[in-house]
Amino acid sequence: MSQSRYPHPRQELQELMTRIYGYRMTTTSGGNLSVRDADGGIWITPAHIDKGALGPSDIVYVGADGCWKGAVKPSSELPFHQAIYRERSDVGGIVHAHPVALVAFSLAHEVPATRIFHQAWTICREGGFAPYRLPGSAELGAVVAGTFADGHDCVILENHGVVAGGGSLPEAFRRFETFEFAGKTIIKARLLGGEIRLLTDEDLAVARAHVEVPEGPAREGPPSNRERELRSALQAFVRRGYRQRLFISTHGTFSARVDPSSFLITPHDVDRGELQASDLVLVSNGCAEPGARPSHVTRLHEAIYRERPEVGAIVNAAPVNATAFSVTGSVPDTRTIPESRLVLRSPTIAPFRLPFEDPGALAEMVTPEHPVVILENDGVLVTGGDVLEAFDRLEVLESTSEALINARALGTFAPMPDSTIAELEAFFFGAPTL
Repeated sequence: MSQSRYPHPRQELQELMTRIYGYRMTTTSGGNLSVRDADGGIWITPAHIDKGALGPSDIVYVGADGCWKGAVKPSSELPFHQAIYRERSDVGGIVHAHPVALVAFSLAHEVPATRIFHQAWTICREGGFAPYRLPGSAELGAVVAGTFADGHDCVILENHGVVAGGGSLPEAFRRFETFEFAGKTIIKARLLGGEIRLLTDEDLAVARAHVEVPEGPAREGPPSNRERELRSALQAFVRRGYRQRLFISTHGTFSARVDPSSFLITPHDVDRGELQASDLVLVSNGCAEPGARPSHVTRLHEAIYRERPEVGAIVNAAPVNATAFSVTGSVPDTRTIPESRLVLRSPTIAPFRLPFEDPGALAEMVTPEHPVVILENDGVLVTGGDVLEAFDRLEVLESTSEALINARALGTFAPMPDSTIAELEAFFFGAPTL
């Protein structure tokens, strides 16, 4: 979405629809977005316009009196947008689309459990369910708005899709994207098998109680060339990770060591899809640069850099397939193909509360043989000697996890035998690690 602080609703709606369509979270003919302005009017995407080629001039304005202005008609779903805005004075933006995972839930008449992941619960809270009514009808508007009136911000529409609302359009999108992520993860976890663990109130309280990083003194002099280079690399890989769906806009932390006492890390609450190099936060001697708010896992990354001098970069992420292992408390078997074993070695798993309550203990779990840690109900932690190695390891982890889940549809997984593993590790590492 636009980097402008005060984008016009036309621009905001066009850019967000382009983003949603570009990630195949809706179709050419499906989905609609709206923004309510301070005068009570509604800016909304039009009917019968290619969502992949939407322009700002295509956006339609509907006044508080219901009259519209634009080159084409407003979306046929305008009635439920109007109804939600009437019921919820705090809602300023709405996203309706047909992302495949949430459509699957709408077909099964289920609502994704957001307690699988603390960010999902924090951002979306408990999702709601609206029974089927004719699309575009006042009756659909009544049931959807009624579900929003009950306090839900994300609503599954029976045999239809999903609606998410927020105080602004970006907030509505964050809820929409995070709700879809929860839905995808649950589907993958069910294919994987095993019981899906849900977070308790106590777990959620632990996750919320993270320690703020104090501010340090103002920087003396300009950034070093190494810092400039790392800022550029981190920005590029975070954005690439977002495009590849290894991150979502609300979750994903990447850091890189600058020198023995400092590292760069992604900030708290900045859209990963639009991260700028200047958004990255320098943490030196335990303190953040003035005016910056680093990721809530900064203390964990700091502990790993202190414990493991060979680690030059760290990623916390929640790619869907690897996170399916996370929410079922299981570890991907890397005895799949040579690349997986050589890049990932032997992943291990950490209980949910450990990163929050004892980051030093988790840091001790990271070793050359265990560069990947599955974080129970919190995605994964991946380390590397540099930014490229850490990112490659994350990609290989997600690909391996997806292959393992897909293999279940074909039959029994046949891992490489111990003799093959020993041969690989002796050749590449000098000794087996079985």
